[in-house]
Amino acid sequence: MSLSEIDRKLLERCLSRQSGSWEDFVDRFLGLVVHVVNHTASTRSIRLTEQDREDLAAEVFLTFVQDDFEILRRFRGASSLATYLTVIARRVVVRELLKKKSSSSLLDASHLADQEARFDQKLANRDEISRLLNGLDDREAEVVRMYHLEGKSYREISSEVGMPENSIGPTLSRAREKLRRTEVDVS
Repeated sequence: MSLSEIDRKLLERCLSRQSGSWEDFVDRFLGLVVHVVNHTASTRSIRLTEQDREDLAAEVFLTFVQDDFEILRRFRGASSLATYLTVIARRVVVRELLKKKSSSSLLDASHLADQEARFDQKLANRDEISRLLNGLDDREAEVVRMYHLEGKSYREISSEVGMPENSIGPTLSRAREKLRRTEVDVS
């Protein structure tokens, strides 16, 4: 999946420091960052307090703005902005968890490295996911992308796509069934 027009414009606004652009950026990607924080901790069997979550999310956003948005300036649009930010966020969270580990021995560093390698492999499979999503109608693909790739809740998806919240689950089920059939047909 490539850079969407909405994200391209948002990125341009942030990099040119237009008024309100950073707030819009945070609003758009806060859910994604929090999902990455939770998922990264969960896969490593680390329990986070609400304060830990906030601190890790803040560290991720601080990384985005450091050195005059250097990380955002490096983005070349070869993937979606959400995918790029997920990779950056995960690396920041892993780094911060390793810092905590050194002071409180949260987990074994080799285990963390193995987990990171597996996550990188999953991201490499995003091209395959994009190919599979092409087999769905636009609305189903958007719901699947938002739920499984961006980690958005049913409520968030509902408000963004204008679909009743109680229709998100059935839509995901139908889409998953289509994806299973597509995967079997391809094999």
